Amino acid sequence: MTNLQLYNEVSFDLNRHITKKYSSSFSRSIMFLEPEIREGIYNIYGFVRLADEIVDTFHDYPKKQMLDDLTDEYHKALKWGISINPVIHSFCFTKKKYSIPDHLVQSFLDSMYMDLEIMKNINQEKYENYIYGSAEVVGLMCLHVFLKEDMTKFNELKQAAKSLGSALQKVNFLRDFNADFQDLDRVYFPNIDFSNFTEKDKKAIEDDIAQDFKKALVGIKKLPLSSQFAVYLAYRYYYNLFEKIGAYSSKVLFKKRIRINNFKKFILFSKVYIYKKFQISIH
Repeated sequence: MTNLQLYNEVSFDLNRHITKKYSSSFSRSIMFLEPEIREGIYNIYGFVRLADEIVDTFHDYPKKQMLDDLTDEYHKALKWGISINPVIHSFCFTKKKYSIPDHLVQSFLDSMYMDLEIMKNINQEKYENYIYGSAEVVGLMCLHVFLKEDMTKFNELKQAAKSLGSALQKVNFLRDFNADFQDLDRVYFPNIDFSNFTEKDKKAIEDDIAQDFKKALVGIKKLPLSSQFAVYLAYRYYYNLFEKIGAYSSKVLFKKRIRINNFKKFILFSKVYIYKKFQISIH
């Protein structure tokens, strides 16, 4: 093994470690992927998480400059074929390997810059642009990895991938409503007065998310088996979280973060494991 190969391996291992530390649920889903495509998904997650931490966590630091530095380092890595930042280095490796288009990455970065702005009282257009860049394009990046440049299949499933990314992001908005609203002064949903957030408002948001989930499931069933069960596990986890959020009143979202307990996660994991092991059709 050359030193460069060793650096590539260390960079990948870092993204795998980042994924496991930040999201045990997502890590469990990735384990259902065939080994040859896990690396690509870990590398996408690491890059997305790094940018997300800048805008959501590093409040005592110059976030704009940090995001600028990340963006500059990303562009240099594309030009040079290497980065001294292992997360960016491995992401660019995956981007090149699976021909992930530049515009998807740029849309993601654009949404991260939007989070540096005042995300409150936004209109429908800004909301849709944010959802696309922060979530839908991540689904499309992953789809490139799953399908390995089969563009016919990609075009068939891209809308479903966008719908799943959209559903997961909107569920996150509801789950993190208290922290976003109270701590970060962010309100992502448009055309709603959150000083008077009603059950009707909550129901309208949930109806929209339910449609996203419905469209996503159609596409998940058409994924190759190398990725289908992993994506289905993520879908089932978030759908259960969505149902649990739906059982609470709008006022509760201002007071607590809704979670799925570890036992329920284990049950979901076990069910999908059985589906994968015996190649049972998902539903």
